[in-house]
Amino acid sequence: MKYRPDKNGTMISQLGYGCMRFTKKGPNIDFEKAEREVMHAIDAGVNYFDTAYLYSGSEACLGEILQKHNCRDKVLIATKLPQIMIRSAKAIEKTFQEELKRLQTDYVDYYLMHMFTDPRDWEKLQSFGIEEWIRKHKEDGSIRNIGFSFHGDSDTFLKVLDLYDWDICQIQYNYLDETSQAGRIGLQAAAANAKYSVRRRSRSARN
Repeated sequence: MKYRPDKNGTMISQLGYGCMRFTKKGPNIDFEKAEREVMHAIDAGVNYFDTAYLYSGSEACLGEILQKHNCRDKVLIATKLPQIMIRSAKAIEKTFQEELKRLQTDYVDYYLMHMFTDPRDWEKLQSFGIEEWIRKHKEDGSIRNIGFSFHGDSDTFLKVLDLYDWDICQIQYNYLDETSQAGRIGLQAAAANAKYSVRRRSRSARN
């Protein structure tokens, strides 16, 4: 496995594991299959695992696997604040604490604002005091890095990129369609700035 340093020098595997589409058994995640897959990925050197509040059952499944195998310290967890659902400062904290409980951990390595499409998404969170909230949780160690995932166009991406001192951004990128969403323009803009670690995602891995 090959690795790259993030903004703070932590080594991230170039291949990450997306936990959005764990196989289902009926209405629920097939835990045994997910467990085999996650542990195989860890054994192969993958250390970046991506999940989200809105991925039904995903955070809890990943948390249970890591707790069962006592391997939280071997992985870097990225999960996301469902900003489209947030209506108050209280909701931000409540959601984050629920995510920690699901993941059975007391910290998140990468906490992303989920599915930005417009600068107004961040402005709404600012009105709820998100910047002070981030500072507090970075200081107490419960959030190691802050970022956003994106589903808009390249011009909007460049605007969002400059709204805050992000540690990481996550985009959709397809070598066969380099103009969709953030596209090559966004990828290069983020990569050119040493402040950012960009997680590439294929078109089939929706955010």
